[in-house]
Amino acid sequence: MDIKLTKQFQKKLELLLESFDFKVRFEKGNFKSGYCVLIDNKIIIINKYFTTEGKIYALIEIIESININKDNCPKEHKKTLNLIFKN
Repeated sequence: MDIKLTKQFQKKLELLLESFDFKVRFEKGNFKSGYCVLIDNKIIIINKYFTTEGKIYALIEIIESININKDNCPKEHKKTLNLIFKN
């Protein structure tokens, strides 16, 4: 199954991060990569002017970089994680 770059999939990624106590915010900013991750505070800020596809790719990149443990993932988010790490 391929990833469909929709608002619904974006919301699934946001919920996945929220299940690990991260707060996802979309704001304007001067980010070199289009997003900023404050690991200690568990806050993720993504450029609000990104397209849906850009936001999804940023969320996927963040999920890969923060090393979310698949074993500790809530059951309802395992399918989303499997989609990300399969591609």
